[in-house]
Amino acid sequence: MYLAIEGVIGVGKTTLARRLQPEFNADLLLEVFEENPFLSDFYADRARYAFQTQLFFLLSRYRQQRSAVPDILALGADLISDYTFEKDSLFARINLAGDELAMYRRVHEALAEKIPLPGLVVYLRASTDVLMQRIAKRDRPYERNMERGYIDELNRAYDDFFSRTSASTLMIDTNELDFVANPEDLKSIENRIRQALELIPFQPELPMQAR
Repeated sequence: MYLAIEGVIGVGKTTLARRLQPEFNADLLLEVFEENPFLSDFYADRARYAFQTQLFFLLSRYRQQRSAVPDILALGADLISDYTFEKDSLFARINLAGDELAMYRRVHEALAEKIPLPGLVVYLRASTDVLMQRIAKRDRPYERNMERGYIDELNRAYDDFFSRTSASTLMIDTNELDFVANPEDLKSIENRIRQALELIPFQPELPMQAR
């Protein structure tokens, strides 16, 4: 089993991945975003630092996934990741334009061919207002000046991407969920994932929002 969790900034990807890990007895692959030296500057001046930020993320995610994922899967272990390699291109479409976007796309296309794809992507959704509340609550210094318009644009980009992707996707609306404070919410998400992957045991739930 190779499961990836996706969604907009602040939706709870890493938190959910950590809580699902013991339930599935899986290895955990977490995105290392704090190492990006351009991230704080990017949030202060997106236009100026977008290309450097995107290229660093692209190469960092490629190195991590290219080295870790095949080795883990080759051992027959289950794996949960809190991001997909494809997410980087969603940000690039918003943050880059012109020659920079064209260059980015060429590099991304060449690297993506070598990245193993997850068997299921869990897409966590939330309204922009809820996302802003969660971002404020976790209070990361470089996110304190996060623009609502930017998060809303990302939210629409994610929705558009997952409405068109051919990958196996399970969409979960998290607006009314709290899988940190409420064990029943976490168990419900685990059950839906097991049903989507046909991993016993699970209790059938209808309707399933999976493709």
